[in-house]
Amino acid sequence: MIETVNLTKQYFKLAAVKDLNLSVQAGEIFGFLGPNGAGKTTTLRIIGGLIRPTRGTARVFGYDVLKEPVAARQIIGFIPDRPFLYQKLTGEEFLRFIAQIWNLEDRKAKMEMDRLLEVFDLSDWRDELIESYSHGMKQKLVMVSALLHEPKAIVIDEPFVGLDPRATRLVKDIFQEYRRKGCAILLSTHTLSVAEEISDRIGIIHLGSLIAVGTSDELKKRVGSGDEKLEEVFLKLTAPLKEPEKLDAAVSTPA
Repeated sequence: MIETVNLTKQYFKLAAVKDLNLSVQAGEIFGFLGPNGAGKTTTLRIIGGLIRPTRGTARVFGYDVLKEPVAARQIIGFIPDRPFLYQKLTGEEFLRFIAQIWNLEDRKAKMEMDRLLEVFDLSDWRDELIESYSHGMKQKLVMVSALLHEPKAIVIDEPFVGLDPRATRLVKDIFQEYRRKGCAILLSTHTLSVAEEISDRIGIIHLGSLIAVGTSDELKKRVGSGDEKLEEVFLKLTAPLKEPEKLDAAVSTPA
């Protein structure tokens, strides 16, 4: 499972995340929603081990990401919003490099690479330079690299940007497959219809604080009759608060 306890990230006087208590169970897709600057990316980067919290704890299947970073990262598949790829490598060369980082046994890594490239419709492009890939293909290659070591927890920041409808459907199906395998999946997205479709529960963060958690139906009942779309629920829950500054842009430099 993925768990945060009183997780806080402070940038001088600016609190990107405030005492965040969050729990994502094994075999669950948790949709993590919020306006721009709400603290979503900050939270995900802390869980992924990219930045340090000011205080509080983040754990992945019992491993503290701050005190046991190596053990935690070995079971996390992290898909960032702005991934970095080596453009002059082929897709397969890049994945072999990732497999070496994870110390994966060659034969097992090759089998998993072949499987994932086929699943993500990238097999025909494995020997092409990454610089020739479309944005959507690069996004899928990043997902393959994050899943190559068979993680128990998957942390995803805006996975559907730049994907066409067919690729979006494919990625949604893949996430559902990993949920059935028992993965804990924390998914941040602005695509509310997708979050409503595939999430078991949804959390809404605003101004660094978690303001609502529940199933889609529970959140709808909280703000009205239960007939609203998730978009209307989201707007109602975040509207009373002052629009925050864009905090996520500030997390590119770890404290």
